Amino acid sequence: MEREGIIKSRFRSRSEHSLDPKGRLNVPTRFREVLHQYGSADLMITSWGSHLRAYPASEWQIIEDKLLSKGREEANLAGFIRHVVSGISECSLDKQGRLLIPAPLRAEVGISKDVVLNGMLEFVEIWDKDAWLAEFNRTREQFDQYSTSLAKLGII
Repeated sequence: MEREGIIKSRFRSRSEHSLDPKGRLNVPTRFREVLHQYGSADLMITSWGSHLRAYPASEWQIIEDKLLSKGREEANLAGFIRHVVSGISECSLDKQGRLLIPAPLRAEVGISKDVVLNGMLEFVEIWDKDAWLAEFNRTREQFDQYSTSLAKLGII
């Protein structure tokens, strides 16, 4: 059985970037191509603990729908919803493929200049470079903890 080509509408890989003095980020071509598959250059950006998450608007809608339909049933999610939804910013790529990350969001997660963009399939993480390196090293040191879950998924 021959496999079809790789699915193009997913964010993959990571790259390092520097914000310009206005807080704009050059979005890699491969991520812009994924956004094109979604039919929009709009991203919904919010703080997510120690980093930012940027979702295509249609993917963010799915999250909001889940929060509306099931989120209120979970007693401990009110604070999470308050934190994530109150900080959401709708941002669009400019003609040069840059994304202006609002200053309040940058400040919330300690992003100043150097960032790492990390594709997470349906969204992109935006990390301060130093925070990313700490998280990456922590994950690498604990890599064996994922074996059971990966085996349940049939990946290993």
